[in-house]
Amino acid sequence: MAEKTTSLDKQITCMAYIHRENNFRHHYYDEEMKQYELMKVGDPCAIAESTRMMSSNLRGHLSDDPVRNMKYLFVASVTIATRFAIEGGLDSETAYNISDLYINKMDALGNVSEILELHRDMFTYFTKQMANLKKQCVFSKPVIQCLDYIDLNLHTHIKIDELAKYVNLNTSYLSTLFKKEMGIPVSDYILNRRIDTAKNMLRYSEYPASQISEILAFSSQSHFIRCFKKLTGMTPKEYQKLHYRENLNAAHKHSESKNH
Repeated sequence: MAEKTTSLDKQITCMAYIHRENNFRHHYYDEEMKQYELMKVGDPCAIAESTRMMSSNLRGHLSDDPVRNMKYLFVASVTIATRFAIEGGLDSETAYNISDLYINKMDALGNVSEILELHRDMFTYFTKQMANLKKQCVFSKPVIQCLDYIDLNLHTHIKIDELAKYVNLNTSYLSTLFKKEMGIPVSDYILNRRIDTAKNMLRYSEYPASQISEILAFSSQSHFIRCFKKLTGMTPKEYQKLHYRENLNAAHKHSESKNH
C-alpha cells in the first residue's frame, strides 16, 4: 500500500519545482563540507572558504527577514563546525563552550554585516584551535615558527638555511631539533605539506595538475607527479578523477533526494 502524501511532502515537492524553474539550487554537500574539512585540520584556507560560502547566493533561505535568516544560517554553521572540531580532536567541552559563546554573541547582533563578520571570527578561532592541536607535541618555539613559516610559503622554494635564518638558529642544529620533535626531516615535512595541499586543490578546485605543480613550487610537473604518486599511490590525474566521481555521485544523490 502506497504511503499517503502529507502536506509537508507536497510543500517540499512544490518548493523543489519552483527552485528548478528559477534555476536555483543549494550548495552541493561536498561544496559545503569543504570549509569544515579544511577547518578540521587547521588549514587557514578554511577562513576564506567559509566567508565565500556564507556570502554565496546559494545559501539557504530560512526566513524572509534577512537578519533572522542569517542568524539561522550562523547557528547551523557553528553547529557543524563544532562537530568537525570534536572529530578533529578538540576537547568536546571546549568545543561546545566556543559554540555557546559565539551563538550568544550572535544573538545580540542586529544586522547582516555584523553577523557575517562574527561568523568569520568564529571560523578563524576554530581553525586556529585545530592548528594549535597539531603543534601540541612540539615544545620548542623555533619549530613552531618553522611550521607557521612553511604553511605560509608553500608557493616558494623553502630552504633549510632560510628557515634557520628566520628562527635565528644554526642550520645543523635546527635540522636536528626539527627531526627530533617532528619525527621527520624538514625536507620531508615540507613535501608532505605540499602534497596535502595539492590533494585539496585537486579535490576542491578546477586547477589542472600542471598549474598546481607550478603554484606549489615543484621543480617540474614530472617531479610533482613522482612525489604525489610516491606518497598517495596514484597520479594527480587519477586522484582528481577519483574524487571528481565521488563528488559527482554526491551531487546526484543530493539532487535525487530533493526530487523525491
